[in-house]
Amino acid sequence: MKSLDAPNNPSAVESGNAVDKNVDDDGREKRTGTFLTATAHIITAVIGSGVLSLAWGLAQLGWVAGTLILLIFAIVTYYTSTLLADCYRAPDPITGTRNDTYMGVVRAYLGGKKVQLCGLAQYGNLVGVTIGYTITASISLVAIERANCFHHNGHGVKCSVSNYPYMAGFGFFQILLSQIPNFHKLSFLSIIAAVMSFSYASIGGKVGKTTLTGTVIGVDVSASAKVWNAFQAVGDIAFSYAFTTILIEIQDTLRSSPPENKVMKKASLAGVSTTTVFYILCGCMGYAAFGNNAPGDFLTDFGFYEPFWLVDFANACIALHLIGAYQAGVEDRLRDFDDIDSNDIPLLQLDLGFARSTCVLAANSLFSCGNAHGSD
Repeated sequence: MKSLDAPNNPSAVESGNAVDKNVDDDGREKRTGTFLTATAHIITAVIGSGVLSLAWGLAQLGWVAGTLILLIFAIVTYYTSTLLADCYRAPDPITGTRNDTYMGVVRAYLGGKKVQLCGLAQYGNLVGVTIGYTITASISLVAIERANCFHHNGHGVKCSVSNYPYMAGFGFFQILLSQIPNFHKLSFLSIIAAVMSFSYASIGGKVGKTTLTGTVIGVDVSASAKVWNAFQAVGDIAFSYAFTTILIEIQDTLRSSPPENKVMKKASLAGVSTTTVFYILCGCMGYAAFGNNAPGDFLTDFGFYEPFWLVDFANACIALHLIGAYQAGVEDRLRDFDDIDSNDIPLLQLDLGFARSTCVLAANSLFSCGNAHGSD
């Protein structure tokens, strides 16, 4: 006698009366993700090396506005993530058909031209993110070498180091990690990356002069610079919370019971809450440490030089975090890129003779090399 779920489970049909324990009820590979792994993925995706610029952001906005904006964007991020979590299955958020990608959700609920626009936006963003991760990781690795140079030769010495070998090494290591076939098997990498992000962002120094409204016009900056820097700080804070482009992919790692949308909402609350508390503490401590003269990045811009081993450790943590964030936030979408229906994005109907993801990786390497600068 065949399994009762045979009509909905092709694998069950093929295996006769023995239900395959390696597949879900819809016939796809069994998911093993939990609340903990989803939370780790979210923290890894949200907390990036940009956290080191939060002190600069608070310096532009001041104690009151800076803290308030951090809280506002946290609330907005959590609310929108709960709405998106309910779109994972369609038409019903619990019993509907699974949509394992962000584009799948757009196709199920909106369709038409909106799928094409979504694809162009998401994968255009993908290229930009990969370039950013590659350059940032290489800058942090270069900063380690420069910190050692400053320690041995003095702070006034010009320590020039090329970024290119580090970018090539970062890319090669990502190729090795990309051989891991399934996103949910990268949970350990996200947990390690989350720990690394807490490590490097907890490092600071001295005490600086602060004010309720941040940098002072006529003393620290001009009036026009104050306005421009304030808007830039708001943009940096908004960008530091973004993880919606991979929320569906994270949710697709969760086991089917309990319902994925309920677990994802709890994970989003835990991840965003943890991140917000961490951002406030890190931004406030950094602002208190460096004051209105807080650097854009107090590790790679050398807000402090000694102890040099602490700077080295923090920058190494950044590189390790970005390795995990690249895999958790980018690599899974790169695999999906090869499976996109060409009718969704007409440009993809071109037969280039090799995988589309190869084009993305090639563009990543090309633009990274074109935008990297040796550290002086």
